[in-house]
Amino acid sequence: MRYIIIGAGAIGGSVGGRLAEAGHDVVLVARGTHREVLRERGLTLTTPDGTRTHRLPVVENPAELGELHPDDVLALAVKTQDAEAALDAWSARPVAGGGTAAEALPLVCAQNGVESERMALRRFRRVYGMCVWLPSTYVEPGAVSAAGAPYTGMLHLGRYPAGTDDTARRIAADLESGRLLAPVVADVMRWKYGKLLGNLANAVEALTGPLTGEEVLDLVRRARAEGEAVLAAAGIEAVGEQEQKDTRADRIRLEPLDGSPRGGGSSWQSLSRGTGTIEADYLNGEIALLGRLHGVPTPVSETLQRLANEFARERREAGAMGVGELVALVDKAS
Repeated sequence: MRYIIIGAGAIGGSVGGRLAEAGHDVVLVARGTHREVLRERGLTLTTPDGTRTHRLPVVENPAELGELHPDDVLALAVKTQDAEAALDAWSARPVAGGGTAAEALPLVCAQNGVESERMALRRFRRVYGMCVWLPSTYVEPGAVSAAGAPYTGMLHLGRYPAGTDDTARRIAADLESGRLLAPVVADVMRWKYGKLLGNLANAVEALTGPLTGEEVLDLVRRARAEGEAVLAAAGIEAVGEQEQKDTRADRIRLEPLDGSPRGGGSSWQSLSRGTGTIEADYLNGEIALLGRLHGVPTPVSETLQRLANEFARERREAGAMGVGELVALVDKAS
């Protein structure tokens, strides 16, 4: 199978690089300066076992790639706020032998949040969810680092809305050949909702910096408790923190990467790159949405969503808000 990685950032670059190292065909999709550097110098992937440069095909859009192959796999790794545009661009592309990508090819949603799968299923017949646990950083064009060892990450994979099939198992086998653990599960969205609860802290980190100190950790706990209450009201099951830890156990450890910039989470990285957008609408905003649908107040997530979006629009520096100021704003809304 050939893997077309739509969004060659922290996750897409790490997965694409590891697949390429294992001998699989990989095409990276990127834009702007990142695309130019990838074309000129290749993808620089740094992991605990060293730094490698991968010279891979790079395109900006499907027209540059031409006709798709029947054995292609589309891996959607853009932030959720960019998913609609990517799905529109790729769904109508013709596939050799007949049909379009939406009709003939599998699409894997390798993103935070729980909305992209639903977006994709409006267009694509075969959609797969992927719960991504892969600590990685992309702040410099052309360069991605991932600190996991001996495996780079754990990627639970399954059909959306539920189930498994041979395609999922083939993809998982390819991922595991590239040092990526890929359990195939029938309840992938249960794993993604569990990850969503953890990702509610992304906005806190983006606004205030590293998640250290009792005051900031208390705010993280408040955000998670609010999210858990909302999911319970909505009747949505999510994997708990302990089950996630037990599954990873000692199979993946994080090791320091000499010479690589300190990497916060995905939202922190968006602010650091000054992209002008952030995924808060699909993380904290998902909890706010479900809270409104099911009558549960969500002042913590609503405040974090609003402030994260303001930081992104105004291109404010990641970590520029004091923890005390953020807590005061959340308390005022509560």
